[in-house]
Amino acid sequence: MVDLIEIRGLVASAYCGALPEEQQRRQPFRVDLDVGADLSIAGASDRLSDTIDYGELCAAVEDLLTGGRFTLLEALAERIAELVLQRPLADSVTVTVTKLRPPVPQVLGTSGVRITRPLST
Repeated sequence: MVDLIEIRGLVASAYCGALPEEQQRRQPFRVDLDVGADLSIAGASDRLSDTIDYGELCAAVEDLLTGGRFTLLEALAERIAELVLQRPLADSVTVTVTKLRPPVPQVLGTSGVRITRPLST
């Protein structure tokens, strides 16, 4: 059984990119998360303490985005996955990081990466 907490469309500005100008100014990124966790206890109890507080999780991800500097989207996604998997109930996470304004000369709406990580035991 896989229960998921879904977080969609968290947008924050961050320094991330291989080009020098991407390290000089922030640009917008969107983060989507699928957090695997057993939600049956929270479903029965109806208590926030029995689940992962997605408000707190969003704030932590936003802090990571706004407080760090990354060259690669892959590295940013890994740090987000590590942060999510620190939550006591989290047993897996799929992280999607989307660069909303990729600096390429082609017509391109977005670019991004998606990674899935299990909790290491």
